[in-house]
Formats: sequence, C-alpha cells, structure tokens
Amino acid sequence: MAINKFEEMLTGGHPNSLGNTVEVVNQILADRKKLDDLYQCYFSDDEVVRLRVSNAMKRICKEHPDWLVSYIDKFLKDISKINQASTQWTLAQLFLWLEDEMTTPQLEKAKEILKTNLEKSDDWIVQNTTIETLSTWAKNDEKLRLWIIPKLEKFSKSDRKSVAGRAKKMLNTLVTNN
Repeated sequence: MAINKFEEMLTGGHPNSLGNTVEVVNQILADRKKLDDLYQCYFSDDEVVRLRVSNAMKRICKEHPDWLVSYIDKFLKDISKINQASTQWTLAQLFLWLEDEMTTPQLEKAKEILKTNLEKSDDWIVQNTTIETLSTWAKNDEKLRLWIIPKLEKFSKSDRKSVAGRAKKMLNTLVTNN
C-alpha cells in the first residue's frame, strides 16, 4: 500500500531515471500544502522512491528554499538516519543551501551528521558533496577546518578522480586562505 499518491507516482521505471519526479515537483510548486506528502515518501520502503524524493526536494529548494526551513529539524532528526547514498548527498546539498536559515544548534548538528557520513560512506557522490559542504563551512569555522584538512589530504589521494580533484581544490582553498 502506497503512503500517498506521490509514492505511487515516484514508483517504477528505471532506477536511474527521474520517473515522474518533475511532475510531482510541479504539483507541489503549484500547491505548497502538498509538500508534506512528498516528505512522507522518504519513509517509503522503495529506495528508488526515496532517491526521487531527494531529487524533488533539491528542485523545490532551488525554487523556494523558504519552503524547506520548517523541515530542517526533520532532516536532521529523521532523514539523516536513512542509510542511503542519495539521501546523504542530498542532505549535504540542502544543508549548504539552507545554511543561512539554520540556527546555530541546527548547523552544529548538520556538521556532525556530515562528518559521520564523510567518514563512513564509500559513495563517491556522498564524498564529493559532503567535502564541498564541510569545506565551505570550514572557511568560517576553525575547529571544522582543523578537522577536515587531514580528511581532505586523505581524499586527495583517492583512486576516484572526481573525489581526489574536489579534495585537492577544497584543501587548496582552506590552506591558502590562512
């Protein structure tokens, strides 16, 4: 049994395709009250649905970041516990985009979540997006800067060229700015 009509719309098709994600986003952009129905789909048993929910959340955030402010605590408390790469890389992006709307405790919690994800994930997209977000924040956070520099040094030696390149770029930014 589907959670709601959005779960039905986001189900099926090739796992790497968007499926009906854009149509779902358009419905929500036309009626903000439907956003919670999309959020509830994060709790679907179907990982493809959760991937598409993440994609939809990013699209909505780009159009109306203010719509997601009330979801920050839910992202921190509930969605961060979903052990799925697409959810983890999406949170790294959403947290960066919503940084100015976050309270200090929310931002600190986001940093802890992303630090854990960076240390535990073997997914190259999670690594890239998390490196980007944490390094951006580290420019204004000395404690985080000191934590991430050794991680960036390690990732700069990655066999994955995109991860190594991102780590080198961010490391250069953090080292030359001080």
